[in-house]
Amino acid sequence: MIIAIDGPAASGKGTLARRLAGHLKLPHLDTGLLYRATARALIEHGHDLADRAAAVSAARSLALTDFDETLLRGREMAEAASVVAAIPEVRAALIDMQRSFARRPGGAVLDGRDIGTVICPEADCKIFVTASDEARATRRALELRGRGEKVDYAAVVEDIRKRDERDSSRSTAPLKPATDAVMLDTTKLDVEAAFRAALAIVETTPEQQLTSQTIAST
Repeated sequence: MIIAIDGPAASGKGTLARRLAGHLKLPHLDTGLLYRATARALIEHGHDLADRAAAVSAARSLALTDFDETLLRGREMAEAASVVAAIPEVRAALIDMQRSFARRPGGAVLDGRDIGTVICPEADCKIFVTASDEARATRRALELRGRGEKVDYAAVVEDIRKRDERDSSRSTAPLKPATDAVMLDTTKLDVEAAFRAALAIVETTPEQQLTSQTIAST
């Protein structure tokens, strides 16, 4: 079973994806880390984020085991990743890696911005997670403070809006819900309520119903 979870920054999609993957015992991939890792490689080697050739080379050299999430999280890397993710050649270079992960035996849970529309349009379940700008900014500010970063709330709101605009307006794989995605607004939901809502969506898919029936009959 392939579960595609898309949505803008700080909507809660990553947390939901991890919870669902753990509950369903499926592997999980935060595809945003691919773009963060690409951006970090460019920065570490002194390349401009807009250097297409260097960005494509960095993307092609990635391995899923290389990620150190403590180095890839944070406001700076989020902004840098958004810039790199707008380069069509970088997205093309990372497609096969993501699709191979999704097609593992038994399936997988992937979260990002184009999973249901580009990476896995055949996904058994597609959820598009959203929330208000203010709710997302509050979550991101709390996350950054938890990492010991100084936070300017107004700047966080502005960053989120800039990322939304960049992600939604790019020519390749823009951020948008798949036509058959189920919308999930987490503005007023805590983590547990959002998880229950997402699980309910997954459990209504034919693939999950079949799996549940098979388990119940054994």
